[in-house]
Amino acid sequence: MKALVYKSTGQVALEEKAKPGIIAPTDAVIKITKTTICGTDLHILKGDVKEVAYGTTLGHEGIGIVEETGNAVSNFKKGDHVLISCITSCGKCEYCRKGMYSHCREGGWVLGHLIDGTQAEYVRIPYADTSLYHIPADTNDESLVMLSDILPTGYECGVLNGQVQPGTTVAIVGAGPVGLAALTTAQFFTPAAIIMIDTDNNRLDVAKSMGATHAINSSQENVIEAVMALTDYEGVDTAMEAVGIPATFELCTQLIRPGGKVANIGVHGKSVSLAMEELWSKNITITTRLVDTCTTPMLLKTVSSKKLDPSAFITHRFTLSDIESAYKTFGNAAKEKALKVIINNEY
Repeated sequence: MKALVYKSTGQVALEEKAKPGIIAPTDAVIKITKTTICGTDLHILKGDVKEVAYGTTLGHEGIGIVEETGNAVSNFKKGDHVLISCITSCGKCEYCRKGMYSHCREGGWVLGHLIDGTQAEYVRIPYADTSLYHIPADTNDESLVMLSDILPTGYECGVLNGQVQPGTTVAIVGAGPVGLAALTTAQFFTPAAIIMIDTDNNRLDVAKSMGATHAINSSQENVIEAVMALTDYEGVDTAMEAVGIPATFELCTQLIRPGGKVANIGVHGKSVSLAMEELWSKNITITTRLVDTCTTPMLLKTVSSKKLDPSAFITHRFTLSDIESAYKTFGNAAKEKALKVIINNEY
């Protein structure tokens, strides 16, 4: 089969690999119909995620058709149309029982990380019964790819951890796909203001079209002064970091009002300074989280009922045979005006 392989830092290649088979009785093999590229994949290419071995098939998002199941899989059968979760959960360990599936002792984030992922013709999914979701009829396939990762990530790591509430003020630093997912799902709670911050005017325009009340280009304005002016010089109730670099995290800690919440969403590969001499007395909360996908069933119902439309995230489409071009487009997002790219399996 064809698969996108992590060759070395900064390098990927579409190669022939053996089609995966059933290893454990709880496995399923899925024929991928659509997948995508995540900002986390770019962090892997930069060398930020040290555990990913060269030769690994990348990708942790997608939808497909069940090709084969192990004899312990009871919820899915050959031919079922399924959504693949970016998080694999056994459903039985201590962390799974707490709903903290990202730290499952037998799974967690393994696809495209510790085992071969979804940017291929086929993928093996461990613990299929608790790591796949049936796709309702008459639902847009492309939209559902956003439910593999970015929508639950923005919602859980940003909105829920940041405790967004009606009437509060929110700043989201980073208007990429995950930041926009946080923007979209924050509106479930009707905050009074959502301030999007980025260096890309196109992404800020998209953010405004998705419901942002204010947009600030941090390369053109003094962000701290602008946010303070919008919040009666108090700061925001919730600041979400959706980039994954030290400067943006530190900015979030400077935008928050006393008693506020800093919710980290981004994938960080470098140490971040924490100005405790300024923060110790401000009663703020800083949260970190790897998405658990515990809200995926709710989000799936929301999309299926047309209350949430993730299709606006999709800007480009490629075939699997052209996935290397897709990486170049996604990696040059500002120039290409790219958000999420859809990879269609034409084989």
